[in-house]
Amino acid sequence: MEGCSKILVIGGAGFIGSWLVRELVGRGYSVVVLDNFHSGSIENLYEVSGENSFEVVEGDVRDKGAVRKVINGVDAVVHLAALVDVEESVSNPFETHDVNVNGTLSILEEALKAGVGKFVFASSTAVYGDVNPLPLKEEYSPCPISPYAASKVSAEGYCRASNRCYGLETVVLRYFNVYGPRQTNGTYSGVITRFLHNALRGKPLIVYGDGKQTRDFIYVDDVVNATVLSLENDKVNGETFNICTGIPTSVNALLEIVKEVVGKDLKVVYYKPRKGDIKGNCGDPRKAEEMLGFRARVDMRKGVQKLANNFSSMGCILGF
Repeated sequence: MEGCSKILVIGGAGFIGSWLVRELVGRGYSVVVLDNFHSGSIENLYEVSGENSFEVVEGDVRDKGAVRKVINGVDAVVHLAALVDVEESVSNPFETHDVNVNGTLSILEEALKAGVGKFVFASSTAVYGDVNPLPLKEEYSPCPISPYAASKVSAEGYCRASNRCYGLETVVLRYFNVYGPRQTNGTYSGVITRFLHNALRGKPLIVYGDGKQTRDFIYVDDVVNATVLSLENDKVNGETFNICTGIPTSVNALLEIVKEVVGKDLKVVYYKPRKGDIKGNCGDPRKAEEMLGFRARVDMRKGVQKLANNFSSMGCILGF
């Protein structure tokens, strides 16, 4: 983005956000983080905590006063904050809507008031649902099958309306199945993180469904690169992009990669599918390649190995 020097990263203490913040600071940008630390951690920002060009503020996206305080004077906003757990959204759709939709609308309103130059919104592959043919293309109609997906569709709509109606420069990035270091290991965390967590402890690998479901897994470094490209490209106003590899990987194939990486033949336990889960998923990356110049560089085998190495080097298997 021409003339852009100060960027607000909302949700910047989280899994993806903290890696993005590190990259932006390393590129010479001044960065402000707004995070309520619901899922993010201040420890994720230790690498940039001493930088003069970096500031972190605790606050909630639904608090207009908190948003107003940090948004004045910034050139661009990257909005990553959200409640992202599909199954949790099924249990508590109202809170998911409040954070993901009302929170986004509040930020958009304050961005317009503050004269922000660009607004990059992190959406999700979940918006496509399970009725569109693969690979998924940006022009396909959204068909959400979970409250989480519906919230992302709604938030995308408000971004688009802010662009068309009020002239705010927006870019929507539909992240596919992101994995990498700092992804939390919990009930609803990414499947690769959960598999490695169990595999490094010699525990069974838990699969929901028959394992034939496919995902378009993308390493966090690639997602960060795509997000930076969207900030720095002045010719993508109002556009929506798949941030994906274009390569479908079944959960069963992932199991074999994990076993190979950790060097163990582990037991696999299959449970019934979870509500809101999509059977098949793979994105078409061509629009992002052509307009953003983005192409994913980390293949599955390399990505899983990098994450396993990170777990080991950080002592993540100790005390589990």
